[in-house]
Amino acid sequence: MTTNADPAWLVPDWPAPARVQALSTTRRGGVSKGPYGLAGGAPGGLNLGTHVGDDPADVARNRERLATSLPSMPRWLEQVHGCAVVTADPVAAPGDPVPRADASMAIAPGHVCAVMTADCLPVLLCDAHGTVVGAAHAGWRGLCNGVIEATLARMQAAAGGSAMRWLAWLGPAIGPDAFEVGAEVREAFLQQARPDEQAAVAAAFRAGAPGKYLADIYALARTRLARAGCTDVYGGDACTVADAERFYSYRRDGVTGRMASLVWLAD
Repeated sequence: MTTNADPAWLVPDWPAPARVQALSTTRRGGVSKGPYGLAGGAPGGLNLGTHVGDDPADVARNRERLATSLPSMPRWLEQVHGCAVVTADPVAAPGDPVPRADASMAIAPGHVCAVMTADCLPVLLCDAHGTVVGAAHAGWRGLCNGVIEATLARMQAAAGGSAMRWLAWLGPAIGPDAFEVGAEVREAFLQQARPDEQAAVAAAFRAGAPGKYLADIYALARTRLARAGCTDVYGGDACTVADAERFYSYRRDGVTGRMASLVWLAD
């Protein structure tokens, strides 16, 4: 795992091969302030999002701070709650266009896959031999429409197409006691569920206020991972809404920063 990760960050606890390196940032350890800072607005936030209204100079400093623990600058994405997957090639020159995608994968050492979140679910992926890695941004729309399956399919194709044993780590996301959704979200997942998945998908939604449900995005992700052949799943025990000291949360705060979950292959 990463040996030089900042103590304010999370290092995934999963049995990935040694050459698979990964980390997930929190809101701590940077220079952002106000709603992008620490809990209560004190300076020191590690906001990595350039699209949320933060001071661009602060975001640049935060990204530079993160880059000191990475082999290269991450391939940032313009996330659109879809299922497109790109290769995490390094940025060739300043001003290179940012890919519109919600997942990336890499087979080349030192190419960093990254997704940004502030309630949506970050999913880090690798194979058991450390051949390929990937990162997916799984908001409920992308998750329902197959972003995890698309990412694993792209990873498998890049690694030669043979059957592989996958590992997944589920990063900080909105927890099952905070993720209130409408009946249409439950219905969308049930419509997409296979017959053998119906019971698990239904169990991932608890009745809440009238016409509302509390959704367990971690359970829904595990169902989709299993569909794609991944049953070695770790993480999934942190709630961004409940833990304001550590995490940004769009659902809780509205105006807020973004965290990153990253994975790459060491040489």
